[in-house]
Amino acid sequence: MIRKRTNRVTGAVALLGVTLAPLSTHAQDPAQMFEMRDRPTLNFYGSPGIVDMPSGEALPDGQFTVGVSHFGGITRNTLTFQATPRISASFRYNGIQDWNSNGFGTYRDRSFDVRFLLHRETRSLPALTLGLQDFAGTGIYAGEYVAATKNFSLRRVPGTIKATGGLGWGRLGSSGAIGAPFGEDRPGFVVGDTGGEPGFDQWFRGDAAPFAGVEWQVNDKLGLKAEYSSDAYLPETRRGVFTRKSRFNFGAEYQVSDAVRLGAYYLYGSELGVNVQVQLNPDRPVSPLRLPAPRPYDIRPSRNANPQAYAADWAVSTEAASTAVRDALIPLLEAEGLTLIEARSTARETEVRFSNERYAASSVAIGRVARAMALVLPASVEVFRIVPVENDLAQSAVVLRRSDLERLELSPDATDALLARTRFDEATPDLAGGAFNEALYPDFAWSIGPYLAPSYFDPDEPVRADVGVKLKLNYKPAPGWVVSGEVRQRLFGNVGDSSRLGQSALPPVRTDGIQYAREGKTALNNLYVSRQWKAGEDVYARVSAGYLERMYGGLSAELLWKPVASRLALGAEANYVKQRDFDQRLGFRDYSVATGHASAYYEFSGGYTGQLDVGRYLAGDYGATVTLEREFDNGWKVGGFFTLTDVSAEEFGEGSFDKGIKLEIPLNWFLGTPDKRTVGTTIRPIQRDGGARVSVPGRLYEQVRSGHRQALEGNWSGVWE
Repeated sequence: MIRKRTNRVTGAVALLGVTLAPLSTHAQDPAQMFEMRDRPTLNFYGSPGIVDMPSGEALPDGQFTVGVSHFGGITRNTLTFQATPRISASFRYNGIQDWNSNGFGTYRDRSFDVRFLLHRETRSLPALTLGLQDFAGTGIYAGEYVAATKNFSLRRVPGTIKATGGLGWGRLGSSGAIGAPFGEDRPGFVVGDTGGEPGFDQWFRGDAAPFAGVEWQVNDKLGLKAEYSSDAYLPETRRGVFTRKSRFNFGAEYQVSDAVRLGAYYLYGSELGVNVQVQLNPDRPVSPLRLPAPRPYDIRPSRNANPQAYAADWAVSTEAASTAVRDALIPLLEAEGLTLIEARSTARETEVRFSNERYAASSVAIGRVARAMALVLPASVEVFRIVPVENDLAQSAVVLRRSDLERLELSPDATDALLARTRFDEATPDLAGGAFNEALYPDFAWSIGPYLAPSYFDPDEPVRADVGVKLKLNYKPAPGWVVSGEVRQRLFGNVGDSSRLGQSALPPVRTDGIQYAREGKTALNNLYVSRQWKAGEDVYARVSAGYLERMYGGLSAELLWKPVASRLALGAEANYVKQRDFDQRLGFRDYSVATGHASAYYEFSGGYTGQLDVGRYLAGDYGATVTLEREFDNGWKVGGFFTLTDVSAEEFGEGSFDKGIKLEIPLNWFLGTPDKRTVGTTIRPIQRDGGARVSVPGRLYEQVRSGHRQALEGNWSGVWE
């Protein structure tokens, strides 16, 4: 019996090849294909696909997509990220209406997908992808597939045609099954399962069924789709969510803009559907960045032509020379949105320390500082030591030869040539004998503005939010010291209206969040004093005390070892915190805990950063958090994390373990003007008490690494911009 069914699988794959063969005889050079090949459209699951079925394509590297689809009482909201050229990951939040047989109204479900591009499309062979759908959720949408896609241009047919065929398991093998090549035993979906754990025992088990589809991109706006689906929608049809009458789906899509595509569909012989696709790419900003033109490098006269220009008598007194350099550079750097902190000069070498309030790329700021130095420094100064400083932490010393800057500015390989001649040295904790900018301290700043505090994935109302106004105060009495606080006044919102108060087998270290939202109408969000400094060679330190976040106050201390040119960093953090009162004023509750972590950070090639934190969490559980982020040269960051502790899946509750997605986008990507600010969020499928950490302001690693060698090399061309 098994052999017979396996032969049917083989026959289906052979039939797919016969079906595609006539089309391929008319195929043109893939280089001439329509642009749709380079940016696949999305299916109802928010992944590259046809209508409801997947395709064999991959998104462009780094692409970030949002898909919102609805049909037959089923709504899917999906975030997809092409994390590498061959691997993409998706997070999906679903709502299924009229799920009545088990006491649900609208059933809410969260799931994760991952796709692997096995083969890129060539002139003769299709793109081939293997996918795991809902591999770490409750399993309601669990399915695996292998899909192949080929693009064609046909004679006398405008536009481009894309054909897809594949084989699916699980949900994607429930209609028209032709065999179970890897075994028939497949555990099913169980209502009430906590979910969140990979279903290894399901993958590629049970019946397999073929699916196929075709997409015709008529022109640069209009696309038409048709597919044969292998999903029987058994859980939905058995509960009366909708009636499935056919295996065929049809749709029409319209490309509204470069980023937005809309679609309307007729599905399963009974339902109308809509799909909104938004595709964003870090390499395609909403508004291209426009930097103010830099001043030309001031070129020194040759030593032979003007030897007197190279005289060193101006620097007989280091103190006087440093003061003169400081005073000359302050207005020049201010005009560039930079702040001179300190300068020290001898006849041959000048070191300048500065902070950057404008440019997201530190290399651009370094280039602007170098140009200002070339304008004001006498010809005898050959070595520029430029030290970017972030929140009073000297990051590194970028050592440039002035003659290299003069000679290479107009060279065709200027970026690589200058990088090869540049040193990245350790910056000393203090600049001995330097002339300090006395106007910087003490410094007091304040701001007032709106705030938005969203809350996601409440089954009764998936998106909640509080809106109000916040007042932020910041006082810096001396270098490295800061006293900071924020007061919030909620004006309206519904986060506290949720009826789902925390019920946990663990101390309610995070599941009491609804109580804080209810009672904290006028709230002291944080109020703390912090000092951070460079404790020695390659070592940075921080101590913070006060109301660290809305739920916890206490003491936090951190050490970080991070050499300038090393990809590796090691850190340790220790905290003793106490839970704050629900009204977020000055009082505390009875719960207190000592937490801490040892951390390792590593900068891989391609902009990837890995982080491992091992230690004790807020609920007293012990374990580790693994984080992987990708940072693009323009400042985009996308990543994910998961935490495993000695808390069992049953004790943790829904979701089984803590996990989430992190997204950060620079404002200059939207605005097109220099700006260091970013907008970002962390999305957790569910917030429970296991694996929870205190949110400490000013952790060291991100402050330090932005001015170290790996980060600077990533956008080194900015020194010329």
